[in-house]
Amino acid sequence: MTTGYTPAGKRITRKASGKTKTEAQQKLKALVRDLDDGLPSEDRAYKVAQAVRDFLEFGLPRRSASTVEKLTILAEGHVIPDLGARKLGELSADDVDKWLAAKAKILSTRTLRDLHSILRRAVARAQKRDKVRRNVVLLCEIPEGKEGRPSKSLTFEQAYALLKAAERTQLRAYITLSLLIGARTEELRPLTWTHADLVGKPDATPSIPPHIMVWRSVRVGGDTKTRKSRRSLALPQRCVEALRAQRAKQDFARRVAGDRWQENNLVFASDVGTELDAANVRRGFRKVCAKAGLNPNEWTPRELRHSFASLLSDSGMPIEQISQLMGHNGTAVTELVYRHQLRPIIQEGAKAMDEIFKDESAA
Repeated sequence: MTTGYTPAGKRITRKASGKTKTEAQQKLKALVRDLDDGLPSEDRAYKVAQAVRDFLEFGLPRRSASTVEKLTILAEGHVIPDLGARKLGELSADDVDKWLAAKAKILSTRTLRDLHSILRRAVARAQKRDKVRRNVVLLCEIPEGKEGRPSKSLTFEQAYALLKAAERTQLRAYITLSLLIGARTEELRPLTWTHADLVGKPDATPSIPPHIMVWRSVRVGGDTKTRKSRRSLALPQRCVEALRAQRAKQDFARRVAGDRWQENNLVFASDVGTELDAANVRRGFRKVCAKAGLNPNEWTPRELRHSFASLLSDSGMPIEQISQLMGHNGTAVTELVYRHQLRPIIQEGAKAMDEIFKDESAA
């Protein structure tokens, strides 16, 4: 039967079939009833795999390439092999519940959440295009999955050893800032010298200390993770010294690279001036960990931020101030993941870190 026409004027037809003639007639009557009631007619041949692949191709226009790649890997590895052959109109909440329960035995809760999101958004997109009448994924809860690898924090002794091992390495400034001011790795990689003030204005009233302005990230559009993440952070003395050394090393690298140098004004750049990616940082970080006597397979750069929160908490800093320094919207995330009245430049973290990491020569 004809249910409408495409923009090109081609007829849209729907067929009904069943194991018996009576079953086929009942399905056809249901199609006619929906058409008479003004309801969209489902595309009964449309499968889950088509919905998911359409979503991946057309439903992520403002997502970064890395995000699309991650979702595609998850979809092709877990959603499509298990549910892809199922006709979307016949997919039930029970099907999704059983699928998620099976996945919970082998995947973390975070991954289950991502899989649920992919399927939910794919079906929602298909629903808006009259491919299916309702989104059964909305009826399904996300089960508790396998416990993922918990993030951990460096002890003071480990942190001190890491700082010493980072000296005279390419990642000295990167590691020092990550550990001593708690900036996210996606906030440091795009940091420019324009947003790094290594002098400040000591004669101003009130005085302005050396600081960096965390105003950008590697996210699409350059926005920081949250509104509160856009902040200016005073620099501990160790960070100031590390950044001065970084600038000198970069000047030398620029001369060596010559015409190959691409000027992007980045604080942390490759040997030819381009932005570092996460893999560059991880490789360099593992080398420094090994030099510091830490197992490089047990630590990641993001755990420097966890260590920042832990060290400040151990020093007695209130959770409210730690949350402010980390750019969280409130203390709940800080308390859950890592254990606000913003001032123009948040100085408490720099003061505390200067006290924690006293220079031996000053002792």
